[in-house]
Amino acid sequence: MFAKILIANRGEIACRVIKTARRLGVRTVAVCSEADTGAAHAALADEAWEIGPAPTRLSYLCADKIIEAALNSGAQAVHPGYGFLSENADFAEACARAGLVFIGPPAAAIRASGGRSEAKALMERAGVPLVPGYHGEDQSEAVLAEAAGRMGYPVLIKASAGGGGKGMRVVEAAEQFSAQLAAARREAAASFGNDRVLVEKYLARPRHVEIQVFADGHGNCVYLFERDCSIQRRHQKVVEEAPAPGMSPDLRRRMGEAAVAAARAIGYQGAGTVEFLLDGDDRFYFMEMNTRLQVEHPVTEFITGLDLVEWQLRVAAGQPLPRRQEDLAVRGHAIEVRLYAEDPARDFMPAVGRLEHLRFPEPGPHVRIDSGVRQGDRISVHYDPMIAKLIVWDEDREGAVRRLGAALAATEVAGLATNLEFLGAIARHPAFAAAALDTGFIARHQEDLLPAEAPLADEVLGLAALGLLLERKAAAAAEALAGPDPYSPWHSRDGWRLNDDAHDSLHLRHGGQDVLLPLIFRPWGFELALPGGRVEARGSLSPEGRLSAQLGAVRRQAGFVHRDGMVTLFLEGRRHQLSLIDPLPSDAADGPAGGVVAPMPGVITALLVEAGATVVKGQPLVVMEAMKMEHTLKAPADGTVDRLCYAVGALVEDGAALVEFTAAEA
Repeated sequence: MFAKILIANRGEIACRVIKTARRLGVRTVAVCSEADTGAAHAALADEAWEIGPAPTRLSYLCADKIIEAALNSGAQAVHPGYGFLSENADFAEACARAGLVFIGPPAAAIRASGGRSEAKALMERAGVPLVPGYHGEDQSEAVLAEAAGRMGYPVLIKASAGGGGKGMRVVEAAEQFSAQLAAARREAAASFGNDRVLVEKYLARPRHVEIQVFADGHGNCVYLFERDCSIQRRHQKVVEEAPAPGMSPDLRRRMGEAAVAAARAIGYQGAGTVEFLLDGDDRFYFMEMNTRLQVEHPVTEFITGLDLVEWQLRVAAGQPLPRRQEDLAVRGHAIEVRLYAEDPARDFMPAVGRLEHLRFPEPGPHVRIDSGVRQGDRISVHYDPMIAKLIVWDEDREGAVRRLGAALAATEVAGLATNLEFLGAIARHPAFAAAALDTGFIARHQEDLLPAEAPLADEVLGLAALGLLLERKAAAAAEALAGPDPYSPWHSRDGWRLNDDAHDSLHLRHGGQDVLLPLIFRPWGFELALPGGRVEARGSLSPEGRLSAQLGAVRRQAGFVHRDGMVTLFLEGRRHQLSLIDPLPSDAADGPAGGVVAPMPGVITALLVEAGATVVKGQPLVVMEAMKMEHTLKAPADGTVDRLCYAVGALVEDGAALVEFTAAEA
């Protein structure tokens, strides 16, 4: 076994590898960008080496810097995690030249499976079933169109060199083929630097089932059963589970043996995943092979009781596989969901910002949390917006679905948008409970999974108001204790009046709904005038934000977070956000008059005017890149540019003043 390894990655996979290595007595070296020096993986490792600026092309994708850090730190091996350089054959070869062990497959195996067309040709020769299609060298439009017509529409055009849904187009009819081919080629060239495509028969409602394989350097290769990854959005997996529902022992064996044949065909070593499409008649077809550990590997670990990272380290160190095929068995059922910082209401646009509040269910034999962030960390524009993976296990699928719902209900995130409620809607959906799974699940049930925003219920308003009032009371008590006279009546916030009830009000806003909430202080708590009628409210608020409340005759437990005028309430697995409107706002809250501010955190990529320039309303002034998209910011009025506040390349915060100018007189 190695004495020290370097993890050439970040986030939850880096933390995952570090924890397993530590259990095996292996020291770890983390690499980090300038933006990640305080990140969880850097803090968890035995040592951390900074390798460059925040952009991945200047840090985590710089093979030379990573290898230099490995050599200087005395590491003997490099674990690539997933993403970044994990499937880069040149990096694997560079590690070998430097005398470092690459904890992954040989470079030749990575190359053999890296191109979709080449991989399918190999699989065809190995007898692995393929989706009917054309994967040939001739890339002329005439040949591709003829192949599409021969297999029958609809067909799928796919970029040969890529993944993640880039360069992929469904073509419903022959007259659409030329335009869709051109679009797929443009996207493939832009994403992968290669516009080669393949054409396959499009399966309308397939399941996406993948097989985990493992091979060593002694000729052994096994399959560790299957995962169903059918619930996807834009070809990106959202929910994964193992074993796949409805799999017969015979189908499992046939798919497993096909996956092992695929691995042997390319001389594979280490952990890999062979991905298949499965139709309703139990026919399966090879899609691609991922030559790395997958994001969804925890569900396989739960049902087998194995640590796949430990297997990776042992195989890379030259040891044989710890188990034979006949020693492996499935126990129970596991489900994983990916919690992302993204806004489902804005077409799942990635969100960036600070994790003001982060709470997960308690890990145990039924619940596992894989995360590379902590409360207070920032989700950056530079990296994947994954917050965590929530993985649950139970003796059967029904129990696992129930535990998934409970785990999601116990998860709380405040400070930025997430897909938490979307995941909860999937977990509660009857079709999910019935295992009616295929790759069109989200599109088919979109109205259920992404319902229109409903008006706030009285209960939510009442709990939010009670939380605010209890928070004020606690702040007053803390202020009193810190003062010279803790018992002074001037510290009181109980609303006492000599001859009358004490009245107050809270102004709350939710979306476009404004509510002015009158209230009366009572000896036992508060009387709230909710839209549906008056209600007595009392309760307690812990320092951790746990609200124990009684509204009338109803008792409720909720999570409560208040930061900078934004109230977030977590109730029965739902998140509700309200703004507390200050009746006496400060002038500073208005921001720079007539100026342009950043609508979100991002990077300035272009300045389209100079200081002193005369501009007209709507004229483009600044271009910034945020959430992997460009945003052009325009002048809100006619006027003169006084100052450009940032240079090209600057990283700016949400709300930062970008341009100061004087508006022209009317």
